[in-house]
Amino acid sequence: MNIQVRGDQLTVTDALREYAEKKISKLQRYFETPLDNHVNVTMSVNRGLHTVEVTIPLPGVMLRAEEKSEDMYASIDMVIDKLERQIRKHKTKINRRMRKAGVRTLFKENVDLNGAVATEEAEEELELVKTKTFTLKPMDVEEAILQMNLLGHNFFVFANAETDDVNVVYVRDDGKYGLIVPAR
Repeated sequence: MNIQVRGDQLTVTDALREYAEKKISKLQRYFETPLDNHVNVTMSVNRGLHTVEVTIPLPGVMLRAEEKSEDMYASIDMVIDKLERQIRKHKTKINRRMRKAGVRTLFKENVDLNGAVATEEAEEELELVKTKTFTLKPMDVEEAILQMNLLGHNFFVFANAETDDVNVVYVRDDGKYGLIVPAR
């Protein structure tokens, strides 16, 4: 596992880097084969909150988690816990999808937090409780942001008048706006 730790407007100390690498390398026990992917760890401090973001690109799935707290070490611990929960929650579904595609399973089947054999967890069913249909009005990004704010939502789906694509504007954690566009 190739772990790349970087600071976003922050100098990452050797002790912090070693702590993050040690914690993240423990995730290796969940995988059938050693990961040769790059695991990206980004650390930052914004408004007194220490943020750790970890991204692990895998075949057919992207594991990503972000945590904020008053302490960088606590943020690292919390982000690892979140990744472990994601792995446990999705391993059955992902392994089934990998087997259908004829690829070797990605996650070990019965690993718990201590590395011992665990009983198979019940698979959660995803339940769709509401479907909403609406007409997409062509508008520019600025108008979409205004509409989103008027509605009091944190995202808004619209037809971009300039590109004729379906886009999404959203409010970021820092209070600024983001735009999601389809890949070409």
